[in-house]
Amino acid sequence: MALKVELKPHERIIIGSCVITNTDQRARLLIDGDMIPILREKDILTPETADTPAKLVYLAVQLMYISPDPQVNHGTYFNLLRDLVTTAPSMWPIIEGINTNILSGDLYQALKEARKLVAYEKKLLDAARYKQDELEARRSA
Repeated sequence: MALKVELKPHERIIIGSCVITNTDQRARLLIDGDMIPILREKDILTPETADTPAKLVYLAVQLMYISPDPQVNHGTYFNLLRDLVTTAPSMWPIIEGINTNILSGDLYQALKEARKLVAYEKKLLDAARYKQDELEARRSA
């Protein structure tokens, strides 16, 4: 069964190891094939946009997903995890889900779990900023 993808004008998509950029009009694609990595622009992180530890983990999983040899990125991934778990042990349950999917070869599911990690990190960072703002407000009062 083919995957139907509708692209907005100038939207990019990764199919296999190719980056495809749409023209100035909407386009509809039917993609048929087995085990071809496909990522829409909204799901793609670049080294420039991976500006937090969880986003770096997502980027490492993304590179595994689109790579013909995912194991090339395992070392980077596990080094990032070690640092992340040391800093925020509460992330471990999400990381376990990512690891399980990587070990079973389901890298798309691992990428979906990595999105959860980024969302959880944002929640932690937002809470820390809120507490910092409260402390600063008390000091200035």
